Amino acid sequence: MTIKLTLSYTALTIAMTALLLVGCNQDNKTDNKKTDSTATATDQTQEISTEPVDNTPAQNDDPNHQPDVALALQNNLNKSGLNAQVQSVIPTDMPDMYWATLDGVSPVFVDKTGTYIVQGAILKLGDGRPVDISGAMMSKAVVSELQAVDKSEMIIFPAKGETKASIYVFSDPTCHYCQLLHKEIDQTSAAGIEVRYLAWPRGESMIGLTESVWCSNDRQTALTNAKQGKDVTAPSCDNPVRKHMALGHKLGVSGTPAIFAENGQQLGGYLPSAELAKEAIANR
Repeated sequence: MTIKLTLSYTALTIAMTALLLVGCNQDNKTDNKKTDSTATATDQTQEISTEPVDNTPAQNDDPNHQPDVALALQNNLNKSGLNAQVQSVIPTDMPDMYWATLDGVSPVFVDKTGTYIVQGAILKLGDGRPVDISGAMMSKAVVSELQAVDKSEMIIFPAKGETKASIYVFSDPTCHYCQLLHKEIDQTSAAGIEVRYLAWPRGESMIGLTESVWCSNDRQTALTNAKQGKDVTAPSCDNPVRKHMALGHKLGVSGTPAIFAENGQQLGGYLPSAELAKEAIANR
């Protein structure tokens, strides 16, 4: 569906992230790829100003970046009072359709005039099975974003022996399926999978515990204890919790655990260790 840029920013943010959630069953009783999505919409929605702004597109050295389209899109965002800065605009396989990366929200398709964005999948036909070009574009964006996170900000459980693949897991210590995933961490590590945890408390009430985990001297033990329901306390420190939350929103995370493979593919929520290892290796 094509929409004119007249939405409120909060609605636009929700619309942008909705595409990434298609097919993710939020019914924890029926989905075998479990995510715990009990946080409220208020908890999950970012506070974003709708006052008119005068942003300019960010500098971008990507040779595929289209500065003219980026400037047109930025101008239209500004005119609509949407406070988002355009990071990059690159061509897609669809003529005159571009993939725009914005600061703080999920990437979107945009036309060459920067006036219209497109919600939903864009399928390429005529060459065998239909190809969803948005999937490939989003995976590239996810890889770029996750690789930019310093490893010192993550809680990493390395593989035992040869590292066959790595996964990124947005996790909440109080989430049942996060706890179940972590309970199998030894099996996952033994299968050659390195697990890289990022903080994603599902609401304000969970932020304090999550920050205590990240501020602990032994983060691995603190995370394990928290996921076993034990108390974790630590002096406050400069931590990446809210930064990881913002990144999760940008990548379309709506529940935990949210697992991403090395190629940017979202593997879903909880998977049994053996299945998780298989998917991680297939998508490295």
